[in-house]
Amino acid sequence: MAPRSHRSPTPGRGRTALVSAAAAVAVALVAALVLAFSPDHGTDARPAAATPVAGTRGTPTPTTEQSEPTTASPSASARTSSPKARASTASPRPSRTPVTRPARKVSGSAPAAGRIEPGVSYEGVATFYDVGDGDGACLYGPTDDVMTAAMNHTDYETSRACGAYILVRAASGASVTVRITNECPLPCAPGQLDLSPQAFAKLAAPVQGRIPITWSLLSPSTSDTISIRYKTGSSRYWCAIQAIGHRNPLARLEVKTAAGWSELPRTDYNYFLSEQGSGCGGAIRITDIYGEQLEIDGIGIQPDVVQPTRVQFAQH
Repeated sequence: MAPRSHRSPTPGRGRTALVSAAAAVAVALVAALVLAFSPDHGTDARPAAATPVAGTRGTPTPTTEQSEPTTASPSASARTSSPKARASTASPRPSRTPVTRPARKVSGSAPAAGRIEPGVSYEGVATFYDVGDGDGACLYGPTDDVMTAAMNHTDYETSRACGAYILVRAASGASVTVRITNECPLPCAPGQLDLSPQAFAKLAAPVQGRIPITWSLLSPSTSDTISIRYKTGSSRYWCAIQAIGHRNPLARLEVKTAAGWSELPRTDYNYFLSEQGSGCGGAIRITDIYGEQLEIDGIGIQPDVVQPTRVQFAQH
């Protein structure tokens, strides 16, 4: 067997291969540089994350308002406002439902009771308002009594409801007795009572704001007696007279004149007015809705002074 040859490659061929390899590397380097600096490519070829913008159909991360919608609680009606803003929405006209009661004997001289009659149950709604210091359209003045109410404009009846005691009942069976000291203006509907917050809370949670009720007139037991007040500016030439603390609603007020008893017209601010001064400073006669009459003498003209008497209407 012939011996294996140990000859080395030809030197010329090795150099040619080296040059070819270098050329290939150079071409690859140039291609890479061209690709890197091309305007159609950035330094990072990975796609960027999408960010939703207005007008696109993305699904943005919910904000607080989107994920947690607020729920409006019932207003207390206008309810947590001043007397002029008590009722922001007129309620449907409630009906007045007479209840069965025995016939009552009324004398021929007894006046009509007006819209609010004894022994009758009325339907309506109850709201509440900020009573402030307790003074209202009846002009009784500030009071610490928190069980008060404003009567709707229709049943207020030119202050005829002032001083009336009303038993209010809720559908739940809860009840409260209130005294009328204010007027609830339109759109308060017939049958509606605007209560003090404390009185409303006796019937329902204040958050309810407005509840259906029935109510009726009371003739409560009391140890108080009636007082008389002349309005500021009163004199023997002009006077306005008010009765305070009467158990039953007043039907009329009269003054004694040379010609006899003269009935004074009633104002919507709960005073009886003598524009010409007739009877000012003289004897006074008051009549309740049951027809009982009380005569009061010895009340001088002392403007804006509450003068007590020793009389009171009978309980019914």
